[in-house]
Amino acid sequence: MYAFGLCIDQHYLVPGLAALAGLADSLTPAARRDAAVRVLTIDLTGAHALLLSDFAKRAGFGCFDLRRCSPLRSSRMADASYITVTTYLRFEFTSGFVRRPYMVYVDADVLVRGDLTDPLGYVGPDETGVVRDEFNPAVGECPALPGAAERWPHLRGRPYFNAGVLWTHTDHMPRIRRGVEQALIHARRHILHNDQDALNLWLLRSGRVRPVAGGFNRFEVGRFLERGNWVRRVVTRSLKPDPAAALVHFVGPQKPWQADCPVTEEVAEYRRHLERTMRHVRRLGAVGVEPAGVR
Repeated sequence: MYAFGLCIDQHYLVPGLAALAGLADSLTPAARRDAAVRVLTIDLTGAHALLLSDFAKRAGFGCFDLRRCSPLRSSRMADASYITVTTYLRFEFTSGFVRRPYMVYVDADVLVRGDLTDPLGYVGPDETGVVRDEFNPAVGECPALPGAAERWPHLRGRPYFNAGVLWTHTDHMPRIRRGVEQALIHARRHILHNDQDALNLWLLRSGRVRPVAGGFNRFEVGRFLERGNWVRRVVTRSLKPDPAAALVHFVGPQKPWQADCPVTEEVAEYRRHLERTMRHVRRLGAVGVEPAGVR
């Protein structure tokens, strides 16, 4: 009934494998057999595709497919410090490729702990399920969508959402793509957080949004507290690790598979998960596939 969608380039091959392993662990064996995995990429090789396919089958997923494609021609990378244009591929999934009525899109820089399919039960056929962004919670009250609240005052204070996890009916995906493309063409000056700002512009205009509980896309904030207290001013929840969160999202330039990432509790948990993932990868005989720089 549903597929998990990921966008993976060569830089995110190892994190993508870890995300797949977490998704598999979150489901029962029967649910894994019924679930599909769909991957879009710009630059993965045939060997990478075969590894992902073999890994998905070893993890118990019933169906896997990968496709190379290009992002929207109107894509704008306002911030490319640690993100590539691969981020725009999340809007290139089609019903013909997914071949399931529902899709859960998941970023690769995550630790999946729980079943992410629950929100599909209440996302309408013309809605996108999203979690409110913990660092940019409201339009005009955060760096996201610069100038949008001044141009359209009625948007000030409206919720702003993170694009790291999305829930949708596959028939709705063409409308999302068209809406994002129009935002990129007609409101480019308000784009700061790349595709995420473009998505939010469309969500604000269309109203086709279904808020999802924060535990399905919980930010790991400990790394940021190592560098300053600004997080305390913008995040309203407890900043302690949330063991009940179904997904922990490692936003920002420091990633848990990198050696210079502060070793917080959740980073350590991710690295244990990554090591288990790599043991499975090695059993598949993959050569030269290792996390870069993790101590």
